[in-house]
Amino acid sequence: MRPRAATRGSCSRPEADLPPTRAGRRDNRRGRMERQPLRFRARVPWLRRGDAAPAVPAEALRGRVRLGRKTKHLVKRLRPGEIAVIDHADIDRIAAEDLVRSGVVAVVNVSPSSTGRYPNSGPLVIARAGVRLVDAVGAPLFEALTDGEEVELSGGELRRGGEVVACGEVLEVPELEERLERLRERIDEALAAFAANTVEHVRQEGGLLLGDLELPRPRTEFMGRHALIVVRGTTYRSDLRALRAYIDDVRPILVGVDGGADAILEEGLRPDMILGDMDSVSDAALASGAELMVHGYRDGRAPGAGRLDRLGVEYQVVPAVGTSQDVAMLLAFENGAELIVSVGAHFNLIEFLDKNRAGMSSTFLTRLRIGERLIDAKGVSTLYRPGIGGRWVVLFVLAAIALLAVVVLISAPLRELADLVWLKLEVLLGL
Repeated sequence: MRPRAATRGSCSRPEADLPPTRAGRRDNRRGRMERQPLRFRARVPWLRRGDAAPAVPAEALRGRVRLGRKTKHLVKRLRPGEIAVIDHADIDRIAAEDLVRSGVVAVVNVSPSSTGRYPNSGPLVIARAGVRLVDAVGAPLFEALTDGEEVELSGGELRRGGEVVACGEVLEVPELEERLERLRERIDEALAAFAANTVEHVRQEGGLLLGDLELPRPRTEFMGRHALIVVRGTTYRSDLRALRAYIDDVRPILVGVDGGADAILEEGLRPDMILGDMDSVSDAALASGAELMVHGYRDGRAPGAGRLDRLGVEYQVVPAVGTSQDVAMLLAFENGAELIVSVGAHFNLIEFLDKNRAGMSSTFLTRLRIGERLIDAKGVSTLYRPGIGGRWVVLFVLAAIALLAVVVLISAPLRELADLVWLKLEVLLGL
């Protein structure tokens, strides 16, 4: 059962329909009291008898508010010290890390940060980073506030010019840790539904396994080369840094899947190809000179093509089922890539549910087709040991010559020996 929307002005967030654990059991009287809105508790003091001392209110935070219904787009506009207002049910780990990295002091969510559908760790990532997370479910903040105006967040109350605009619940680390543990106890339910959905769609997407896809011929030449496919996954930044020696030595083709192209640019590299629906990649990446491949539907429709048309850049449409990362891997495989290295690819249950996917049929079939040519970035960084390149050999020789010259210059006997050798060379060469 989905949680009910909180009423405006209430700082209490309804709990999802979860079975209690031993750690979560309390006496009925105290449980009823804690579920009452704060305003109601203040009017009926006897409900607090025997309860613990009231918590110290959180300090007031002031800053400019930034509104964004798409978190992945909002984080590009956020600045340190601002307050983010989002509409993101089940905040995933990647979105949480991006919000923390932006330097915001608080995040106000008008949707439940965790609906109870699966154990999403995003809210806990935000809270542990010291960023105040407030669930103001159902609050009309996108209509009531203007992007960039000054607001104040006192506890769970959001004020503008002294007027309370919305009141929600501050999500604290202990509560989020307990909730995450309770949801993990129910992971078998999510796994069963996920597996059933995967099996149901395997037949529909069986063309992936049989090679029945009509993929366009890319300009990028994959034949006989390694392909490094970067997806905006949970550890894509650290994985890409760990592969730097491999990239410098082997020079693989760099393929960015949507926002993965920006990760390549952040490492001082340039993507050779960008593939995806083009909703989370920056304009700078699109203008980097990489070959652009827009992932579209089987009927040829490609919503992401409109953006590229407005930018006036060339592109091809790839009509295919499955995710963009699956299509990127298949494109490299069908065009003769010797090895395909994935960075940040999703392959565990939580990562798929974070992306709001109900199954993994296309990913399962893609990996069956590619087989041994696919390897994860962590495997490459563990097994790959770069040799000594020619550049380092040249630098070593030059350093040795410089050291020898210094030794000769500071030693009188060696200088005389060097002069004698030089005289003999002049005589032999007739100089």
